[in-house]
Amino acid sequence: MKGPQFLTNRAQYTLVYRQGKAWANSLLVMKAMPNGLTLSRYGFSVTKKTGKAVQRNRLKRLLREIMRAQSLRPGWDIIFIARPAAADTDYRQLEGTVTKLLARAQLLGSNE
Repeated sequence: MKGPQFLTNRAQYTLVYRQGKAWANSLLVMKAMPNGLTLSRYGFSVTKKTGKAVQRNRLKRLLREIMRAQSLRPGWDIIFIARPAAADTDYRQLEGTVTKLLARAQLLGSNE
């Protein structure tokens, strides 16, 4: 999962956790903060409370695919924190949740 669009180390996650603003619903919590770069980066936090490894990895795969298809405003670091209820949802419901959170935070790009 390496690439310029991903948050890759603990320091980046910690900074967003401490200084980012949060938006939440029953499935996900989203934390975001400006990063001063020309691109937006994102990452996922899926704990063992969400389920066993197969469920956690499935959820991360779905979230990566959903974010790949989104058009984001540049210059933001975003973390999605999965709640335990997210493990039992399907792709469409998760996609709707992510889109609503991004819209509430006004992070969607102009062609959305």
